[in-house]
This record gives sequence, C-alpha cells and structure tokens, in this order.
Amino acid sequence: MANLVPKKYDFSTVKGISKKQLEEHYKLYNGYVTKVNEIWGTTDDAKSFGESNPTYSKMRSLKLGETYAVDGVKLHQMYFENMTGGSNTPKGDILNLIKRDFNTYENFLEYFKSVGLAMRGWAILAIDPLDNKLHVFGSDAHDVGAVWNSFPLLIMDVYEHAYFLDFGTDRKKYIDTFIKNINWQVVNNRLQKYNMIKSVMTSLRNLDSQPIYPTWSLSDNE
Repeated sequence: MANLVPKKYDFSTVKGISKKQLEEHYKLYNGYVTKVNEIWGTTDDAKSFGESNPTYSKMRSLKLGETYAVDGVKLHQMYFENMTGGSNTPKGDILNLIKRDFNTYENFLEYFKSVGLAMRGWAILAIDPLDNKLHVFGSDAHDVGAVWNSFPLLIMDVYEHAYFLDFGTDRKKYIDTFIKNINWQVVNNRLQKYNMIKSVMTSLRNLDSQPIYPTWSLSDNE
C-alpha cells in the first residue's frame, strides 16, 4: 500500500453550502485517496498481469482505475482548496489575465458558468503554455477531457454529489454559490507557481541552446 493521507480543509469558511453537504463530498474524496493507495500498492511485476488486451485485461483495468482515482484525488484537493479560507474578492494577476483573455470579469463568469452547466464533471480554469493564455476546459469525468501540460488554476466540481443535498437539481444556484466562495488568493498562488515553473523552464532551454566551448587553450597541448 502507498501512504497518501487525505488533506484537511476548513469548511467553516464556506458560505451557502451546508456542513453536511461538504462532509459527504469529502467522504468521496477520502475514498479516492484510499483507492490510490491500493492501486499504487499493487505489484509492478509485469508477469503477474498476464497478456494485456485493450478490450479487457488486468493491466487495462488497473490503468483505467488508476487515472480515474489519481485525478479524483488531485481535482478534489484543488477544488476544496480554492473554495475555503476566504479571500473571495477577485484581484491581482489573475484578475488582470481574466480581463486580458475574456475581455471583462463579468464575461468570464458567464463563460465559466456556461461550461459548468455544459459538463457532467468539472469546469477548470487553466493556463496553457502553448499560448500562455487562460482557457476554461470542461471534463465529463476525472480523466476524460484532461489537457496534458496545462496548468490548472481554478477547479469547480459540477457532479451532482457536490451540490445535490443542498440544491437538488438547481445546479445554477450551486454554481453561483461556489463562485461567491472562490479563494482568489489560492488562484493567484497557483498562477505564481506556473510563472515560476515557466521561468525556470525557459532558462533551462536557453542554457541548452548555448554552444559549449572547450575550456582548454592552445597552451594546454604544448
């Protein structure tokens, strides 16, 4: 077994969503942590899996379960983190980028809400190094719709389990409530981390592109 431990979150800071709803949701996240520990604790002896097949095989079942469980852990951690702790006023670098890439904050909110209503699982605000711009990606399941190398900044869970106890089928009301609880400082911190990683990667690429000259001189061979 692996030894991942569920993270803790201060749900008392969340307004408009009941403690019961949040605790039930947290139980699902806790279950994903348990399953990741179980999956990552399985043998890596290739022979024990027999012959693999893309229709059905032990390896296929393991790998499908792995991506679903691992993404379930990561997405829920980011979701709980960016809706707890206060700091609910949009500000700083993320607000500047939102205005740059979505024209206005109000337009961004409508777009973000629309993605949340269109998808079955998640709405994810991310910044992508391909164009260094913000995008709102939609995902029907934890590991369906993910974009490789894109950096997630704001996560909204729109599965029914995230809101049904409090809001029934009124997903719009849940989304409005979620938005009021966004911790924009967390989002800014993630953006800052992305910028740091990008800066380091750019420096490494520049270093790799520099010609390497020998350190010896003619006198060394005399």
